[in-house]
Amino acid sequence: MEVSIQGEVSPLTGLFAKIAADHPNPLQSPQRMEKQAIQQKIEAYVSAYNAFDVAGMLATLHPSVQFKNIANGQVTLTTQGIEAFEAQARQATQFFRQRTQTVTDLRITDGQAEAAIDYHGVLAVDLPTGLKAGDTLALQGKSIFRFQDNLICSLEDIS
Repeated sequence: MEVSIQGEVSPLTGLFAKIAADHPNPLQSPQRMEKQAIQQKIEAYVSAYNAFDVAGMLATLHPSVQFKNIANGQVTLTTQGIEAFEAQARQATQFFRQRTQTVTDLRITDGQAEAAIDYHGVLAVDLPTGLKAGDTLALQGKSIFRFQDNLICSLEDIS
């Protein structure tokens, strides 16, 4: 393919036109890849969470990860760094016999993602709130994921 500029053919312009013809919108590919990578990282995190696989969860996290849990508008837990997150995640596995996060909607913009989450868990222990071992906990909320170096660097769970 050749492109004419004021009656002259520019070899460089022709090269760019050929590249454009072979790759209809080259700027969309990296964006799709980034969104796909974000979705895959979230899927890996949620899958590990559901399987009580703390090591699998940690594999998706940045070393300086920030975690915040917000329930009914109140911050109930924060951690800073992967070691603090690991300690909290290992402790949390003791509270449930079964737990499942299901992503019902995922919106990815500007390198971050907001996931609508359905959460179901069966308690393994009695809680001070009055819930007993064997009770089912069902919540709806959202998780906000931010990324750095292709890893989750910030996670906010909101219910």
